[in-house]
Amino acid sequence: MPLTREMLERLTDRSTDIVVATDRKGRVVYYNDGASKSLGYDSDEILGQFVGDFYPSLEEAKRVALAMRDPEQSGADVIESFATTFLTRSGEEIPVAISGTLLFDDEGDESGTIGYAKDLREILHKDQLAVLGEVAIGLSHEINNPLAVILNQLEMLESEISGLAGDRDCSVENERLDSVRREVARISEILGRLGEMVQTDSYETISYVGPARMVDLRRKETRLGSANPRLQGLEILVVDDDRGICNSLKEILETDGCRVQTAHDGEEALQCMAGRPFDLMLSDVVMPNMDGHQLYLKVKEDHPDMPVLMMTAFHYDKDHIIKQSRMKGLRGVIFKKPVDPARLREAIIESVQQQGDNERD
Repeated sequence: MPLTREMLERLTDRSTDIVVATDRKGRVVYYNDGASKSLGYDSDEILGQFVGDFYPSLEEAKRVALAMRDPEQSGADVIESFATTFLTRSGEEIPVAISGTLLFDDEGDESGTIGYAKDLREILHKDQLAVLGEVAIGLSHEINNPLAVILNQLEMLESEISGLAGDRDCSVENERLDSVRREVARISEILGRLGEMVQTDSYETISYVGPARMVDLRRKETRLGSANPRLQGLEILVVDDDRGICNSLKEILETDGCRVQTAHDGEEALQCMAGRPFDLMLSDVVMPNMDGHQLYLKVKEDHPDMPVLMMTAFHYDKDHIIKQSRMKGLRGVIFKKPVDPARLREAIIESVQQQGDNERD
């Protein structure tokens, strides 16, 4: 079936591209649905108006008009995929590619123009994502290699520390090494998230400074904010001289709906408890000035009903800190750092529930 003029006009009217025609004086005589959607003007607002209103400046409108008449562009009286910028009703500048031609009457005199403009925003956005994807893949590769070297060096350093220390306590040094491992693992996780974004072509952004935004590279469990109902609203004090561990535990517990305060030594922890009630204290074992056992004894003296959990990176108790504390009533110990989030949640719930049962009895 041959296409009629009416059918062609209907197709042009409904085209998603911007289609605009002008008379010889540059006044708009045709304006389709795609133009209305992209530029924001209704037909009755723009018909009869100067086509230069679509451009950010009169100079840009003249540049397009001259290009259409330049035989060195795409041929005499024609332009193809000519890059320029349109100005929407709201004042936004959008990149477009115009293909158009001059129109002539029966006597051969110029009677107007018609142009088809393609909105390039989505195309340019996809091109940018493709480039960023290539950068992300290269970045991940280049960073993962030195991270592997760092982990290997940490293993050798830990062995050398143990050999040099002999019978001396090197638990603090080993905790520092574990802290470095944790941060290396976090970097690897971020790189993995970058790779996932490249493969799925999907990402989320979060507010940064003012109107600026940045790509969200946080852990999925943090981004989803899937709070554990049994932990919701618990007031928890985290005590560790390693600020990185404090911050990571705070992040994990706040994801589950806890309200968390951190302290970096025993004295600071006691000051926190003096000004605010807590449902549970989560404390490191090995800390300077006041170790976990000394802090535990003080807490049990001042806050006998508050459950206490201790955590350590080691499966042995060289200085008998845990043993001494258990003899004084300590029940909960987590023998691993970085702490496994699932084990941490279970231990907190168990400790709080046990304290609640004791109070009811």
